[in-house]
Amino acid sequence: MEQFVQVSANSAKFGNGRNGMARYDVVIVGGGSAGAVLAHRLSEDPSRTVLMLEAGQPDHRWDPVIRMPAALSHAWGNPRYDWCYTSEPEPGLAGRRVAVPRGKVLGGSSSINGMVYQRGNPGDYDRWATGPGLEEWSSAHCLPYYRRLERRLSEHRIALDADGAGPQIVERAPAAGPLNDAFLIAAGQAGHAVVDNVNGPRQEGFSRTERTIFRGRRYSATDAYLHPVSASRPNLQVRTGVSVRQLRFDHSGSQVIGVRYQAADGTFRDVDAGETILAAGAIATPQLLQVSGIGDPEHLASIGVDVRTALPGVGANLQDHLAIHLQHACVRPVSLSTHRRVHKLPGAAARWLVSGTGIGASNHFEIGGFASTSLAGGIPDVMILFAPVAMRFAPDVRPAGHGYEMHVSVMSSDARGTVRATSRDIGVPPGIKLNYLGSEKDRRRWVEAIQIARTLLDQPAFAGLDGGETFPGPTVRTPEQVLDWVSRRAQNGLHPTSTCRMGTDEGAVVDPATMQVHGVEGLRVVDASVFPDVPNSNTYGPVVMVAERAADLVLGNTPLPPDPQPSRTASRNGSHVVTGRLVEA
Repeated sequence: MEQFVQVSANSAKFGNGRNGMARYDVVIVGGGSAGAVLAHRLSEDPSRTVLMLEAGQPDHRWDPVIRMPAALSHAWGNPRYDWCYTSEPEPGLAGRRVAVPRGKVLGGSSSINGMVYQRGNPGDYDRWATGPGLEEWSSAHCLPYYRRLERRLSEHRIALDADGAGPQIVERAPAAGPLNDAFLIAAGQAGHAVVDNVNGPRQEGFSRTERTIFRGRRYSATDAYLHPVSASRPNLQVRTGVSVRQLRFDHSGSQVIGVRYQAADGTFRDVDAGETILAAGAIATPQLLQVSGIGDPEHLASIGVDVRTALPGVGANLQDHLAIHLQHACVRPVSLSTHRRVHKLPGAAARWLVSGTGIGASNHFEIGGFASTSLAGGIPDVMILFAPVAMRFAPDVRPAGHGYEMHVSVMSSDARGTVRATSRDIGVPPGIKLNYLGSEKDRRRWVEAIQIARTLLDQPAFAGLDGGETFPGPTVRTPEQVLDWVSRRAQNGLHPTSTCRMGTDEGAVVDPATMQVHGVEGLRVVDASVFPDVPNSNTYGPVVMVAERAADLVLGNTPLPPDPQPSRTASRNGSHVVTGRLVEA
């Protein structure tokens, strides 16, 4: 049912619009990562009325599926928490339709993601800044907003203001135990840097991961930005369980004046807005634009939608990361497999519920980093995360006994896909084409990425631990066999971006100076869909950074001054160790 997470105690503050309907200064469509940031920042002025509309349910504090870090995969494919999108048949993936998980809950995908926090490579943003109109989205311009959003924790879980006092708590994983120790040693043996933090000045290398976890529980965008203020700001309303069906336009057809949404009881309601901001993500935002008449005219005609504003870039340029797991058996009983036995799970859940500790309090990817293929071009193009347990990530993958695994993802790709509404009814899922492995460069990168991963696990550090590769196993060796395995078993990386990209060129959708949709008044977009291209990282951190900067642009504030100053680096014991913050490549 439709729920009001926070209802204004002073309803008079919300004025009446056309025909007596409620009117708000700002309506935010989507209660995910970007939406939470915008709701927080735009409602800081008590005279500005803000309404957030979220189709999913509230992110209940005691819901273990989204709160327990170890339970993260239980939300994927569950329609209570996930939109459960699937792609079109992917030619590069043996014709498979792959799942494209997206959060259907307050907090959006920050409530169902893997909780690994990454800023991305400075070169990502400097590449953004080379595009028309994007000069002020360089790494130097973005870094101050990372500092504004982050609050890091000490080893004792005490907030440290030295690295920022922002809303988003970021903790460093402990990464204890023989397998985690062996991996960091193996990284050095394989010739990789062991760095203090891959969110520091040097991204390439391996370190303990940073995570959006606090006191053993997921710390999502709503925990950081929304829940701390929603009850104390009568000018902010948050409604869940409602589905925005269309944008509403004035008589000229060129200005958005609000939205129409459908409540859980099936009734439709109109809301008047001074301006509307779409923050529904890289899949839902272009679909809403398209069913509202903003997009490629040829596509709109095919689904029977009249064109209001011709913007061929809407739904184009889709990018995402592809990922796969490698697993090894462990000959010593030092993995986490013992703790995952069925008879131990109730005790582990009880411990987590009472104290926020134990196996339930971790996402288990506590070490990770970046490496380069021969095609990297100066920015590492492979991400690897290590877990001291072999997980069941597919129905037919049933690890037995002790083991460990690596999550491997190629972060740079020539693939460009599309999101296309398949009906004028937004309730019909859109067509999603990712075009994974669609180029020779992509295929070469994957062959090299798997070799990099295997070389890491073949190092002397794993002597006495390694029981051999169990997935894919010794029968997958040649480049042809590796590509066949990747095409059959790789999964979506949960990082869709760029379907309404910023810029001032012909294919751009959003003005990077204002976040306004080109050619449409009263309408902005702020979410991962505006990225010029996908960054070399998990995308939660970049989404929040973009939303923080966009909030200043929406409010007309002078953006934070750029910070081009490099941080200091030091070398210890032959390994590259980095201190300070990430600024420039």
